[in-house]
Amino acid sequence: MTKQIWLNLPVKDASKSKDFFSKIGFTFFEERTTPDSACMLVGESNFVVMLFAESMFQNFIQHQITDTKQSSEFLISIDAENREEVDAIAQNAKAAGGTVFAEPADNQGWMYGCGFCDLDGHRWNVLHMDFSKMPQ
Repeated sequence: MTKQIWLNLPVKDASKSKDFFSKIGFTFFEERTTPDSACMLVGESNFVVMLFAESMFQNFIQHQITDTKQSSEFLISIDAENREEVDAIAQNAKAAGGTVFAEPADNQGWMYGCGFCDLDGHRWNVLHMDFSKMPQ
């Protein structure tokens, strides 16, 4: 059966995207990184996000790539250890050339989060969840 899942994202420039995500705090599996792709590791379980040059990605999907200036196909959500980490990721995303589309703020009384777009317009959601404050 399935042993692992990973996410493949089209990017205009794999090297620039790698630099962007490195500045936010993500790490990479260098042995699986090439000039046209980067193997980004997310979280404690090292969830893999592959950043593929658009031409490579297009070859895989044999379909149109979503225009992220016009629409979003999905929202990538990641957790944060605390509110300060949410704030730091938002600041780092801006400093690295991304766009924060939702400034860090409280949500529903038990979550604190923000939303940012990477260099290619993919939308990311960063949340710190305090389950002790979650409504029962």
